[in-house]
Amino acid sequence: MFVFLLLVAGQRSCGKSHPKPSCHYPPSQWCRSLEIAIECKVQKQCMEVNASRPYQSVPSVAVTLYYESLCPGCRVFISQQLFPTWSMLQDIMTVTLVPYGNAKEIPSGNSPFTCQHGEPECRGNLIELQACIIHLSGHSALQIIYCMESSTNVLSAAKPCLQLYAPSVSWSTVNSCVEGSLGYRLMHANAAMTRALNPAHTHVPWVTFNGEYTKENEDKAMSSLFQLVCQLYKGMKPPACTAAQVQLDRSFC
Repeated sequence: MFVFLLLVAGQRSCGKSHPKPSCHYPPSQWCRSLEIAIECKVQKQCMEVNASRPYQSVPSVAVTLYYESLCPGCRVFISQQLFPTWSMLQDIMTVTLVPYGNAKEIPSGNSPFTCQHGEPECRGNLIELQACIIHLSGHSALQIIYCMESSTNVLSAAKPCLQLYAPSVSWSTVNSCVEGSLGYRLMHANAAMTRALNPAHTHVPWVTFNGEYTKENEDKAMSSLFQLVCQLYKGMKPPACTAAQVQLDRSFC
């Protein structure tokens, strides 16, 4: 949200040039902490943006996606619905990713899991799971997962996507998680979350809102997750939700 506002401000000044902050974080993370804002020299702008957000007193819409890393339908939903919606509505929604889907906790070879799309998917699940990239990269996790899932090869994109969106997290740390006991323990946690679904999932992607699943909401999410999140949010709608109904100020250069 801050990055968008900053770019708009820059566009309205037309001919004026603005120096870009010199720091080691991508723009999406500039306002994630005071330390990062100071390093990137945008603390004043971040404070102004945070102070203007009227959405903090009402609970966010909690979107939880149960999916498989190599499932074509899951990849389409993440790249065409979930990530674009979160990019515009992250002030009023939270996203939890549970990569497991139709996997089974049945020992097979060197892994205690078997996956619908084979061993590469099990490894993909470990990389993407809250155990590893999601666990280690925090707020940047969804951006990394989107980067991977929208790439031609999900697994080969993991390292460059991590470097792009979470440069402070080393690939060796993620790899140690994937190949070690931590990854398996957290994969087991995802398995438990998936098995606990009520009603039980019958396919992926499987999406719950505020912890509940309905076929009606799933159908709406597949066609326009953005409209559904705006509809489900109980507080004052952010400008993105109401932009189609009001005449916005326009600026030209």
